[in-house]
Amino acid sequence: GFHLANSVLLSNGLRQVKGAIQTFDDAGYANLLLRIRDQNPGEVIYAPSFDRGLEEPIAGSIPVCAEVPLVVTEGNYLLAEAGAWPLARGCLTESWFLDPDRARRHNWLITRHMDYGKSAEDARSWALGSDEDNARLIESMAHRADRVLRVKGL
Repeated sequence: GFHLANSVLLSNGLRQVKGAIQTFDDAGYANLLLRIRDQNPGEVIYAPSFDRGLEEPIAGSIPVCAEVPLVVTEGNYLLAEAGAWPLARGCLTESWFLDPDRARRHNWLITRHMDYGKSAEDARSWALGSDEDNARLIESMAHRADRVLRVKGL
């Protein structure tokens, strides 16, 4: 849910790399995690979601109650050292890096892109282009994780 809106990506010339580290509101994400970490009893904090059909974030769509004993969050760039990512990571008890088989990851991404309307050619181009560039950056940060899990299947 912390993807920048498509209108923002377009105005900043970033639509063609949506999903890259610079296309996220890292400070917003870090602030949400800080709020959840410091949440008062009985308080509800609302987190955004991401609607794949719209390809847009949806603000305030996931209620997080203070009584929830475990919050699991996911972020490709949580292990980055730039921007607000270290602040976000500092809110976590542990960080795990999931390291999937590359060929299976490619196939999964291509299928996902096609499921959401891209042609087979466009899906493959995106998965092996922008997505792969992002994956290489993400993989370079794996050593910062508390645990690395090799995933043989998706």
